[in-house]
Amino acid sequence: MTISEESTPASSPRISPELSRASTPGTEGDTLFDYSSDNEQYVLVTGGLGFIGSHTVLELLKAGHNVVVVDDLSNCFSDVFSRILKAANLHYDRINRACPKAIFHNVNYRDEPAMRSILDSFISPQINTANSTRVSNIVGVIHFAAFKAVEESINHPLKYYKNNISGLVDFITLLDEYSIKTFIFSSSAAVYGSLADGSFRLREEHCVHENGTFTDIDGTEKITQPGYIGITSPYGRTKFFGEAILSDIATSDPSWNIVGLRYFNPIGCDASGLLGEDPKGVPSNLLPVVVKVMTGQLPELAVYGNDWDTADGTAIRDFIHVSDLARGHTAALFAAQAGRIQNGFRTFNLGTGTGYSIMEVVDAMESVSRRSIPTKIADRRAGDVQASIAAADRARLELGWETKESLVDACQDTCNYLTIWGKMGSTTA
Repeated sequence: MTISEESTPASSPRISPELSRASTPGTEGDTLFDYSSDNEQYVLVTGGLGFIGSHTVLELLKAGHNVVVVDDLSNCFSDVFSRILKAANLHYDRINRACPKAIFHNVNYRDEPAMRSILDSFISPQINTANSTRVSNIVGVIHFAAFKAVEESINHPLKYYKNNISGLVDFITLLDEYSIKTFIFSSSAAVYGSLADGSFRLREEHCVHENGTFTDIDGTEKITQPGYIGITSPYGRTKFFGEAILSDIATSDPSWNIVGLRYFNPIGCDASGLLGEDPKGVPSNLLPVVVKVMTGQLPELAVYGNDWDTADGTAIRDFIHVSDLARGHTAALFAAQAGRIQNGFRTFNLGTGTGYSIMEVVDAMESVSRRSIPTKIADRRAGDVQASIAAADRARLELGWETKESLVDACQDTCNYLTIWGKMGSTTA
């Protein structure tokens, strides 16, 4: 495997390609890295060391892609990169093949001079004869770099609009300049808003950016109109607006192939135990908080509301194993590169189609870990909804993707991760 870690300041207007040095583990590079003569193709992943991003980078490597990772480490740790490489090498050692290349840049994706420097280093000497432009060796982008905490977005909306929307527009503009037009967007089930309070599985047609028709589950034909119903947070609105912007771009320029992936609730970790969910800040997702209780970092798990209209009174979510979610990105990338995205922009739900209540997840984790997880009932959080469950038929039919892992698998892989890293503790249920 060819490995390189490149670091630039988070905001460095004076950076240039000539100043960007590369290194391999334990060795500072004495020569500048220029990938323009490489003639190999790369996938650029922004936010690639976060929870979903790191698992997706691993799946990309396992699928044979060379990867360029950009992350400013604002909510993750730099050693995640070496863990990805170790897991990828273990995979390729088993099949006796060489691992693809992986490169890491410590850069904020909104730092245009730094990003331009990175993109410049991947310009191929080839010329596109159709329009006399240079060709980039970066053939696709998966964009994870966004803020994602619902409650924080309610308290600090401008922070979210600036990073998630203004940043996206500037980034897409830059990619357009380099003719990099295969783009996978990290969206969210939050775009369905108050529809999630219904008792039905959420379909992509329930939130669209163009007029159309579809056949509902009861066989009736319904008309779709652009817009959303009752999005409950600025975070959710940034995802809807982001999708709308990308849809408009694809409509105006047919050379783009863009996919919006609407995540439901990722949990678990890679089966190797080398990657997990370990954010720098205060975790807002369920399982990282459960882990903190299991490992003694928190005294109890706050369950937000036991008065929802569900069997046990706690909210229901579609919990998807993060490795399944990551494989959804490789499937979307393959479809986009093959030009199989309808009208140049298409959204897909990534979920299991099965909902579990918060207490059902707690019970499953207690059963697998044989640890007690104390809980306390708290008030509902602003922006929460009662139930959010995916209809994932479109991804299965158009991307050839479906989930493989169960809730129990996710709990087992999480416990494996905690055991490997010595975090399991000794309290037994």
